Amino acid sequence: MDGVGERADGGEALGARRAWSAVGSMALCVALLIASEFMPVSLLTPIASDLGATEGMAGQAISISGLFAVVTSLLIASVASRFDRRSVLLALTAVMLGSLLSIANASSFGTLMAARALLGVTIGGFWALATATVMRLVPGRDVPRALGVLYMGNAVATAFAAPIGSYLGEIIGWRGVFEALVPIVVLNLIWQWVSLPSLPPRASNPVGRVFGLLKRRNVAFAMSGVMLTFAGAFCAFTYFRPFLEGYTHASVPQLSMLLLGLGAAGFVGTYGASSLLGKHLYPLLRWLPLMLAVVTVALLAGGRNLWAVAVAMIAWGTLNSAIPVAWSTWLSKGIHDEPESGGGLMVAAIQLSIMLGAAFGGVLLDRFSIAATLLGAACLLVAGSLVVGSGSRITSSD
Repeated sequence: MDGVGERADGGEALGARRAWSAVGSMALCVALLIASEFMPVSLLTPIASDLGATEGMAGQAISISGLFAVVTSLLIASVASRFDRRSVLLALTAVMLGSLLSIANASSFGTLMAARALLGVTIGGFWALATATVMRLVPGRDVPRALGVLYMGNAVATAFAAPIGSYLGEIIGWRGVFEALVPIVVLNLIWQWVSLPSLPPRASNPVGRVFGLLKRRNVAFAMSGVMLTFAGAFCAFTYFRPFLEGYTHASVPQLSMLLLGLGAAGFVGTYGASSLLGKHLYPLLRWLPLMLAVVTVALLAGGRNLWAVAVAMIAWGTLNSAIPVAWSTWLSKGIHDEPESGGGLMVAAIQLSIMLGAAFGGVLLDRFSIAATLLGAACLLVAGSLVVGSGSRITSSD
């Protein structure tokens, strides 16, 4: 396991300036990953039109990146244990760069899916290694603050990727949106090259250890709750643009503002959840998905009224952003003796649920309607709440 606060080469702690620069470069990479992963949400309609696909098929561009993220997150710890961690992170960022170039120049739906698969490799690999890498860059007392910086990149991208993508897509086209990310990734790659120190390989972390955690009753129930909850959330989230355009009849500027409101509400949800988790972790894990299901149905019920939709979108963004914070806190309690293996399992479960949720929502959209997609999402969220129950099923027996 990675040591806390050790120098990358085994000596004294890294110089503070270089260590925090390295953390900053990783936070930017996280922001770029999240932006790249979910940008298609705001660009489904033009992507589908340009590549001759249905909107449901275009939604699978998120599913395919999730599939490859799942596989990579399960294997990366074992593979990375043979190489310098710095080289692995740089290689993953280079793969993201190649993926964006391929997406921007995709001539067919198949090419787009292949490029999104490459992006999934970076998503799964980078997220699975991020926490352990941060623990090697800064002293133990600074790890929580460093992780906060890392997740701030996540929050910023989640808030602004969709509305910016929607707005710029009308000006420079959906291909231009992905092309605009390329120079930022190049700069990030240079920043990582300069700031990340050598991080020699440590003891191996076999894949069997990750899957072995599922033999624990609390972990098995928790992962079921995670998957149902995240699948429900992304079954709805992935298809918000078709809902807002086809059901609410929002214009592109209105669409951008609605998505911005949803994303900005995430800061409120993250802060609110953080302040409540100390005493109310298990109630939050139970009630957040249930409340999100109610708001999803409310979106459909008030979908013809722009102002009703705006209020529901803000509520949706607030509740949805609190869910990852709550489950991350559960991880530190429920699998406290195997944090790295538990982290890999959690990343795999979330990415698999994103893939399945987006795929399920796309099937419902193509075969039935956007209403079926949102109702299906609500059912998954309710199921996630029922699995968690009072919290006794997911409480560690230690």
